[in-house]
Amino acid sequence: MKEWFKDSVVYQIYPRSFQDSNKDGVGDLIGIKQRLPYLKKLGVDVLWLNPIYNSPDVDNGYDIADYREIQPVFGTMDDFQSLLEETHQNGMKLLMDLVVNHTSDQHKWFQESKKSRNNPYADYYIWRDPVDGHAPNNWGSSFSGPAWTYVPERDQYYLHMFATEQPDLNWENPKVRQEVYSLMRFWLDKGVDGFRMDVINFISKPDGLPNAPQENDASYGDTFATVSDGPHLDEYLREMNQEVLSKYDVMTVGEMPDSKPEDVVNYTNLDGSELNMVFQFEHVDLGGNPDKRLGKWNDQPVKLTELKHVLSRWEEKLDGKAWNSLYWNNHDQPRAVSRFGTDSPEYRELSAKMIATTLHMMQGTPYIYEGEELGMTNVHFSDISQYEDIESINAYYQLVEKEKIVEPKKMLSYLSYKSRDNARTPMQWNKNKNAGFTEAKEPWFQLNPSYLEINATDELENKDSIFYYYQKLIKLRHNSNLIKYGNYTLLDPEDNQVFAYKRQYQGKTLLVISNFTAKDLERDYGQEKGKLVIGNYSNDLGQQIRPYETKVYQFNR
Repeated sequence: MKEWFKDSVVYQIYPRSFQDSNKDGVGDLIGIKQRLPYLKKLGVDVLWLNPIYNSPDVDNGYDIADYREIQPVFGTMDDFQSLLEETHQNGMKLLMDLVVNHTSDQHKWFQESKKSRNNPYADYYIWRDPVDGHAPNNWGSSFSGPAWTYVPERDQYYLHMFATEQPDLNWENPKVRQEVYSLMRFWLDKGVDGFRMDVINFISKPDGLPNAPQENDASYGDTFATVSDGPHLDEYLREMNQEVLSKYDVMTVGEMPDSKPEDVVNYTNLDGSELNMVFQFEHVDLGGNPDKRLGKWNDQPVKLTELKHVLSRWEEKLDGKAWNSLYWNNHDQPRAVSRFGTDSPEYRELSAKMIATTLHMMQGTPYIYEGEELGMTNVHFSDISQYEDIESINAYYQLVEKEKIVEPKKMLSYLSYKSRDNARTPMQWNKNKNAGFTEAKEPWFQLNPSYLEINATDELENKDSIFYYYQKLIKLRHNSNLIKYGNYTLLDPEDNQVFAYKRQYQGKTLLVISNFTAKDLERDYGQEKGKLVIGNYSNDLGQQIRPYETKVYQFNR
């Protein structure tokens, strides 16, 4: 079994925000191809594209109407084939986003399914009869409101864990599973190198679709926790592997909200019978608001002790049994430096390098989200009209206008901190018009004004930039089995200022020390006996640890 995924660093591209080539204001496949030299210079091994399939774009491509067609705004199938070939020629691989928990309501399967209870597609989705004149259970959608929508033609409700326009597929139907395996083969036969699988641990719903636990003042039950890791998930993933994945040399990563290490050990076991790794959410769900009705919406800072506990638990539980994915942010999370470091001008660059080092020195496959290597920050919008993301907009109207449990100004502060739109502003290539993203009059989405100070051109001209620091981290990983495979030991778990840990492999030890504060500190980990491998200051002061300083030492046998 080939395990190149363990040696790789992945770069995530949000296509509509990466590079526009045809002056329509939207990023596209040819634009990505034009930027391959930049990605090769960074040193990444794998490119992961968010969905590029034909879609009504209710949820920016995660509502798919045709899995075998390219969304016209991104280009053509010939454009995709050209991008794929040139990616391979540049020594990189390409992952597609596999979204098969749900489709668009414009997909032909659903268009047929909703017509009646008696047609070839009637059982392709999850339909249930009304209960006492209302929805079958108390499940809520991730995008606010109920998870059920009524269709008069069938006198039934269909389930949608996300938007009303994203009906959930019925994986209990063997025909549905075979349809999914067929579309996977379609792309793999074209030469793609694997899949990132969207909310893949939702595909097996609990038997009987029971009500979810519900707080007295909550509108709906705790749906995600109820739906995650259903009774047939292992069975479906093994079948997918046997019928498709095992027949290709691929990399797979499954997005799995609410999964725990104890579960993931099964899904990503090292025998290669299911997936290679998963995206867990525990570290990005930290900092929760005590008011559970607000769900993810909060602006509470993450306690370092909690962050250390979560990341360390995954490192320790999976070591020797499964494989970790390592990420700070993606298209669904706010910018990493704004959340885990600081976007203040004084320390932004130092903190961006610090959080990068902390993550890239762990065991697992690192993921870099577009612009992270530049230290791109949250956009900090100040009005709801500036938002584009359906989740953010729905949450605002649900919590501010409908339930009236949070003031508008406070909700805007939550969105400024946690909205997905923070990660979706166009890539900042230079100081020119529209940051070099597009020559159109306006980009599809508002630019972050920070492009005048934060952009790729300036980074590439500065040898001490965040970009070149990421490049160095990637080279270190490529050349070090200690970094790739060493085990992990957390030091001083209750230290709420410094994140320090050790990695050990074949008699060698790596010591990582990161200051998550703007304070001067002192810590003695015996670092002066080791050799400094990388750090974000120009000199090393031993036991003194300066604001947002990070440093890595190696000790040989």
